[in-house]
Amino acid sequence: MADEKKTEGKAAPAKKDAAAKDGAPAAKAPKKEGSGKKKGGAGALFEIQDASTPFANRFPRLRKQYEEKVVPVLMKKLELKNPMEVPKITRIVVNAVTKDAVANPKILDNLTAELAMITGQKPIPTRAKKAIAAFKLRKGIPLGAMVTLRNKRMYEFMDRLVNVALPRVRDFRGVSPKSFDGRGNYTMGLKEQVIFPEINFDKVDKARGLNITFVTTAKDNESARLLLTELGMPFRK
Repeated sequence: MADEKKTEGKAAPAKKDAAAKDGAPAAKAPKKEGSGKKKGGAGALFEIQDASTPFANRFPRLRKQYEEKVVPVLMKKLELKNPMEVPKITRIVVNAVTKDAVANPKILDNLTAELAMITGQKPIPTRAKKAIAAFKLRKGIPLGAMVTLRNKRMYEFMDRLVNVALPRVRDFRGVSPKSFDGRGNYTMGLKEQVIFPEINFDKVDKARGLNITFVTTAKDNESARLLLTELGMPFRK
């Protein structure tokens, strides 16, 4: 039996050599289904997906609203001819600082973890720029953390902030319309981080505030206010 198997194994390469000498083309292996590359795969993140698509690849609904509804409205109100002139949000900066970090630096671990859950991005530490003896503050020690959101995460964070977090504020009457810096940027403050649904209230050791800055391409405060209003920001009247 062993000799028969050896002779069969030697016969197969002999047939291939004979076919090569005769000049006959060798048979190609059939392609597997789905093995070929699909066209347009690089732009999958920028197409509207169906409900079965994983959440990570879905198109942010706030960005869809901006492109389909906000841009035409702002072009009409601001009397713009080119859609590229319409102001837009370039980034959102979320910043949190605690004075307790001077005496106990381990508090920053909880603050960083909460900020990561709220924004979905790892924060970077912020440090003291100068020393103040009255507050026992040394230069360079970490005092807080910050996150800069762009593109997809920026739209998703603003969507959750406007439609989920702010309505959970007690006796909420709207955000202040006077917090613009004159260059089209808007900054708002939150007293508690527990208004975000990602935070587990039972595991919070202390209520901490947040500063949120919306950086836009608007040239003045009025254009920035119109932009944020169309995106759903509830300004106080």
